[in-house]
Amino acid sequence: MRKEVLLWAGAGQIGMAIARRIGYDKKIIVGDKKLENAQKTAEVMKGAGFDVTPVEMDLSSKDSIRAFLAEGQKHGAVTMLINAAGVSPSQAPIDAILKVDLYGTAVLLEEAGKVIAPGGVGITISSQSGHRMPALTEKEDEQLACTPCEELLALKLLQPENIRDTLHAYQLAKRCNEKRVMAEAVKWGAKGARINSISPGIVVTPLAIDEFNGPRGDFYKNMFENCPAGRPGTADEIANVAELLMSDKGAFITGADFLIDGGATASYFYGPLKPKSHT
Repeated sequence: MRKEVLLWAGAGQIGMAIARRIGYDKKIIVGDKKLENAQKTAEVMKGAGFDVTPVEMDLSSKDSIRAFLAEGQKHGAVTMLINAAGVSPSQAPIDAILKVDLYGTAVLLEEAGKVIAPGGVGITISSQSGHRMPALTEKEDEQLACTPCEELLALKLLQPENIRDTLHAYQLAKRCNEKRVMAEAVKWGAKGARINSISPGIVVTPLAIDEFNGPRGDFYKNMFENCPAGRPGTADEIANVAELLMSDKGAFITGADFLIDGGATASYFYGPLKPKSHT
């Protein structure tokens, strides 16, 4: 029996929270670089009544991404995409961040746009980090948005001498995600499909808990203690917005990014989180 297909990359808590909102009565293909993660997530989802198949999918590999999409097409029309895959600036080197979060996301959005069904919709999870950087030039923004995927990593602003550290690489990757979504929205729109991004702040997940207990733990704890919300967020709060964006109620929303960070970015620019160098 063929069904509408939901492709879901990154078998973490945020992706699962979104998939549980929108994945009923669909065939769900969940892909993760670690097959065992996808398998564990699939079992949880199956136990809640969802039809889920786990696959191995490496976001840094175009061939792996294409195989992921092809697996979805075996089951029916691809009508939804959730991209929640990525690596963290505390746990990955600069080259991995650029290859996965920047290049890989660009490839996935482009390739998914080729197979998305008319009326389809996608969401990619970016980060508040993309909103923390100083503005890039108009030319640099356009390069991040429109450069062919295989030429992205050759851009001048992405060369090692222009990247300070892993956090800066992560910020550049997430800025690229936002710009790429805007450019892809134009292409997806030609098929009557939509694509948006969400930029979460600190959200409690197993990965975030590792961060809280890691070398940048104090930085993250200070961030959510001094943001207007006074706490970290939850995966379900991200899913609340994703559900709107991926439903008919969000039919006029495409090419947009939604910052969901408890006001941390506002505090970073205009409150107690403002770096001393900005004062």
